[in-house]
Amino acid sequence: MAVKPIRLFGDPVLRTPAEPVVDFDKELRKLVRDLTDTMLDADGAGLAAPQLGVSLRVFTFNVDDVIGHIVNPVLDFPDEEEQDGPEGCLSLPGLYFDTKRRQNVVAKGFNAYGDPVQLVGSGLMARCVQHETDHLDGILFIDRLDPETRKEAMKAIREAEWNGEPPPQVKVSPHPIRGTIR
Repeated sequence: MAVKPIRLFGDPVLRTPAEPVVDFDKELRKLVRDLTDTMLDADGAGLAAPQLGVSLRVFTFNVDDVIGHIVNPVLDFPDEEEQDGPEGCLSLPGLYFDTKRRQNVVAKGFNAYGDPVQLVGSGLMARCVQHETDHLDGILFIDRLDPETRKEAMKAIREAEWNGEPPPQVKVSPHPIRGTIR
């Protein structure tokens, strides 16, 4: 088992579009195993390579007992139907906000051996595939929120325990204060 640390909000790799995979080799298969092990350990529905600090277009998914991966995904939407519901991200742990996504998706790409694959998903699977493909484009789900909800999300991020910026501390002087300052 190869569980790796997940990059958190603020890491530049999460905002950088990933490079297409060109070598379908043993290193790619190891990356897919690492992504899968880390995703399962974190109890996530999906995990994209940039979340492990690897800027390649590959992600894993675990939705409704279907575990898999897609390399170099290209999405197609068979209709205009939308869904709106809670969405979270392993790179923003513990935060969930209602996010609009398309209800149905067809993802075409490759497996870790370079064989063509197609995934047809709806509901949660469609949400996962869109979310993870966004990661490959340097987009986070909070970018898809309406302005008011995004403001709420940014406040929650600033206050989150995992955020790299510690909250400011106010120190109390041990010296007694005499008189008033004018």
